Formats: sequence, structure tokens, C-alpha cells
Amino acid sequence: MEKKKRAVLFVFRFLAFAAAISATIVMATSNENAFFYGIELEASYNNSPALTYFVIAYSIVTVYGFLLLFLPPSSKLWQFVVAVDVIATVLVTSSFSAALAVAYVGKQGNSSAGWLPICDQVSDFCKQIAGALVAGFAAMIIYTGLLLYSIHTVLDPLLVFD
Repeated sequence: MEKKKRAVLFVFRFLAFAAAISATIVMATSNENAFFYGIELEASYNNSPALTYFVIAYSIVTVYGFLLLFLPPSSKLWQFVVAVDVIATVLVTSSFSAALAVAYVGKQGNSSAGWLPICDQVSDFCKQIAGALVAGFAAMIIYTGLLLYSIHTVLDPLLVFD
């Protein structure tokens, strides 16, 4: 039974790693040049601090997920996984939220602030951002589930009343 649990956990950690690396690569390669009323407009993830934060946070979580895939089951480092899972979940959630807010403003604009939507001019860029956000959302959901599972496995022995 223990081997089945470890195998399922490995699969979910691999899926979280795959979603995080996909989101990072898609966001980091998002770039498009367009002309808007005779002015060249370059849309890139590094033009926005929120999108840059998304790439950095998901890069950190990707490295963490990769390292956990090769951590031996008998290692004492597994005791710290709950704490680092909390940090990883907070990173992916906060960076996803920030990137989603910027993507929404890019798509809809903000008439109160006088910001025009840019997705009509750089549609490929916006589609790439949307793809990164979909992969980022999947990573966020999986990391939240892994965090809950980690908390359950650590706290379950502590809650047994004899």
C-alpha cells in the first residue's frame, strides 16, 4: 500500500512540475511586435512586473518540483516538504493572481484609468499569456492539493488519540 501512495504522489508531483514548467516557458517566450497608428508596439512579458513575477515564481517552483522528483523516500528532507509546499503554493497563487489581473486589463482595458485594451493589437501575445495562465492555474490547483495531502500525512499521526 505504501508503494501505491508513493507512486500516486510521484505522479501528482510530476504533473505539478510539468504544469509549472509549461507555464514558465510559455510566458517567458511570449513576445509580439505590432504597429498601432504608425507606432511600433512591442508586447513582452518583461514589460510588466506582474508577468515577470509570474515567470520568476513559477521558475522557482519548477526547480523545487524537479528536485522533489529525485528526493529518495527515506531522506530526512521530507520533513521539510510541508513548509516548502506552503511557500510554493503561496508563490504560485500570488503570481497567478497578479498575472491574471494584468491579463484582464490587457484584454478589457480600464475606462476609469484611461487604459485601452491591447489584445486587439497583439492578439498572439494575449493568446500566449492565456495559455500560460491555463497551465499556471493547473499548477496552482495541483500544488494546493499536494499541500493539503502533505498537511494530512504530517498531521494524521499527531491527531491519533490512544
